[in-house]
Amino acid sequence: MFKSKLPFLALLTLLTASAFSQTHLLTPDEFLPHKVGSQFTEHSQLVAYYQHVAANSDRVKVVEFGRTNELRTQILAIVSTPENIRRIEDIQLNNLRNAGIVPGTADNANPIAIVWLGFSVHGNEAAGSEASMPVLYDLVNLGNRETSEWLKNTVVLIEPSVNPDGYSRYTAWYRQASPALPDPNHDSREHDEPWPGGRVNHYLFDLNRDWAWGTQVESQNRLKVYNEWLPQVVADIHEQGYADSYYFPPAAQPYHQYLSKWQADFQVEIGRNHAKYFDKNGWLYFTKEVFDLLYPSYGDTYPCYNGAIGMTYEQGGIGAGRAVSLPNGDTLTLYDRVAHHKATALSTVEISSKNAGKLVQNFSDFFKRSNTNPPGEYKAFVVKSSNPTAKIKAFTEVLDRLGIRYGKVGKAATGLNGYDYSTGMAGKFAAGENDLVVSAYQPKGMFAQILLEPEAVVVDSNTYDITAWSLLHAHGLEAFATSQRIDPAGQGYDIAKQNDSKVAEQKNATPYAYLAPWNSMQGVRLLADLVKNGIVCRYAEKAFTLEGADWPAGTLVITKGDNRKHPDFDAQVKRAAEALFYPLTAVQTGFVDTGNDFGSDAVRLISPPKVLVLSGEKTWRNEFGQVWFYFDKDISYPATIVDAGELSGIKLKDFNTIVLPEGSFGFNDATLERLSDWVESGGKLIAIGEANTTLADKKGFNLAKFAKTADKDSAMTEADRQALDHRTALYKDRSRTSISDFNPGAIVRVKMDTSHPLAFGLRDYYFSLKTSSLRFDLLKDAWNVGYLEDNYLSKGFIGANVKRDLKNSTVFAVQRKGAGQVVYLVDNPLFRSFWEEGKLLFGNAVFLVN
Repeated sequence: MFKSKLPFLALLTLLTASAFSQTHLLTPDEFLPHKVGSQFTEHSQLVAYYQHVAANSDRVKVVEFGRTNELRTQILAIVSTPENIRRIEDIQLNNLRNAGIVPGTADNANPIAIVWLGFSVHGNEAAGSEASMPVLYDLVNLGNRETSEWLKNTVVLIEPSVNPDGYSRYTAWYRQASPALPDPNHDSREHDEPWPGGRVNHYLFDLNRDWAWGTQVESQNRLKVYNEWLPQVVADIHEQGYADSYYFPPAAQPYHQYLSKWQADFQVEIGRNHAKYFDKNGWLYFTKEVFDLLYPSYGDTYPCYNGAIGMTYEQGGIGAGRAVSLPNGDTLTLYDRVAHHKATALSTVEISSKNAGKLVQNFSDFFKRSNTNPPGEYKAFVVKSSNPTAKIKAFTEVLDRLGIRYGKVGKAATGLNGYDYSTGMAGKFAAGENDLVVSAYQPKGMFAQILLEPEAVVVDSNTYDITAWSLLHAHGLEAFATSQRIDPAGQGYDIAKQNDSKVAEQKNATPYAYLAPWNSMQGVRLLADLVKNGIVCRYAEKAFTLEGADWPAGTLVITKGDNRKHPDFDAQVKRAAEALFYPLTAVQTGFVDTGNDFGSDAVRLISPPKVLVLSGEKTWRNEFGQVWFYFDKDISYPATIVDAGELSGIKLKDFNTIVLPEGSFGFNDATLERLSDWVESGGKLIAIGEANTTLADKKGFNLAKFAKTADKDSAMTEADRQALDHRTALYKDRSRTSISDFNPGAIVRVKMDTSHPLAFGLRDYYFSLKTSSLRFDLLKDAWNVGYLEDNYLSKGFIGANVKRDLKNSTVFAVQRKGAGQVVYLVDNPLFRSFWEEGKLLFGNAVFLVN
């Protein structure tokens, strides 16, 4: 049963008033120490203005719905007429009834449209947040008859700063770096923002790619409040390169095939309404280009897949500061950018108010269609109960954040046809009564299909982002998709605590060792916790049986003998496992039934990683952030971070593990020789993605683009042939001529050597998210732990030339080099931190490859 969260949010911050005359309501220019557009506003000042308006207007409630990593407030302003504000919880409840999220019949006699305006998800696209203040003022100003009329049937939700930490990083830097008078020369310092820039959040994640995955705290907080509202219209307000004009809908192709005709058509109506104001003022704009509606984790697509008209607005302005010279000889000012955003934001409210009835009706129809006639081929997704419990739990946590329902199968069924996520092939399967099922027949069933299906139909390959993302592949689950309807037997899935009862049963005995499975990220977290706290651990290099149980390679072996000097050994191990709800089995002997005894060299000692991570301008900020987040938040394990430019001054002997995040390091021969010598003496170098190009074809490193000269010559010949074939290509097709050499992001099936520690806990095939055309031949004198076969499977779009070239290429490899090792991760297993199975693979690289 629905229970409004507004009372709960009020305990955090709820600023409103019961009766106002607006006598003391100030404009932004009156309230701030500067005029809007003359300087960037600090985040605290931005929040203070919203609090001021809420304290002096009965049209506004301001709720604090979360805190960022740097503990800045995330606020949402709820704006409407005083009458609507007084019954805001009823409006909220009625809207959720329209979506079928809560039971009951919606009352749409006087439909209320809900509009969400999100400003500056990229913090250095700061004109959005600046514009949010005059937008708020115009909506609450009693003297504005137009907005007063719009609010009678519209609730406007304003998030003035979607990325407070990034916004603060940018505005603080700019206020420090800019002169008293803005310098429009684009070479001046105020237009050259230093690394990492304000685009990203604290951990350098792009929050505009995180809506569906919810890996970041800002996204998690937002998802809670967003799903309590489910607006009909969402505008995600950005900036683009300052030489560009202004983009607004309709969006470019591709659109996801499940979007409704209404969603596509109404984008056109909104665009026309915006154009009316831009035409009147002579402002330049463009539509139907660049920004598509496919990847499901954007600030426009996530709302689209949840029934809304989701849109991106892009004002030219990145790097513009307060004023910048344009190629046409004009000067773009911050005043201009604020005016343009204010116009589209208010136009959005206007067109929504004028079409409130249609918006509410089509919003309701969207969810009814999902609930009764979901469009996709697959109507149910079955996750086998035999999966590690920790993996199922991680998967259901994502579903819970998104409001997607699931439950037990209940009644077993055999002979089902479907797609097997373990193999990437079609086949028959059985659904057990304890298996988990996600049915497409639910209010958010269409969204579930979009996120779980093996592959989306891409109608236009010239797309803006990755083209495959199935969460079932991302989580490495044994699962099946079927066209047969399977309804769950009730809601929810009872995931029992994983702590093995054998620990409790033998609490009065002193165990010889504890065993823990190695098959999920929870295992990595357990190992990280134990190692960090001085517990000596081992892993089994080969499978073994003991006391009637089978244990696979990779099993953690934590012996009393290795830890006899640790005074709190048993309690420490048990506490760590209990905190993670992770299975732990106590055994009384190290004498195994089959395999290697625990004192064997084949039960390998794990050397505590002393990790050095390179950062700075030579790294890609998002990808460095993914590594930082992994150690800092995913596994809470210490890692020293240094700027790559300072590597020459670092004592490498203090570390045994160096991580090169994706980036362009351009190490000179002396630095490469130093790293090579460090590896020879026992170090482990882990290179991720593009960082591998720094090592490729270099002395001492076995990674090579071509293993044979003949292959290199053949590739050059093919490149020449293609260049000759394109001599008569049409200029108008220039944006598409390179698509054959382009990979925006697709899933590929990687053949794994599961006998190698880098692949422990994984299956024979690992489904990797390949986000570039980077490829290297199978390595010589190294272990090619993961590689693409000649007939490898792929999901999503890969350009024809790239797809051909990737055959028989290495994806994950390990080179033994003296006493140390080099780990080549050609595909980034930490991409955007949502590829859960990749995190396990990276954990292998950090802890088990030694």
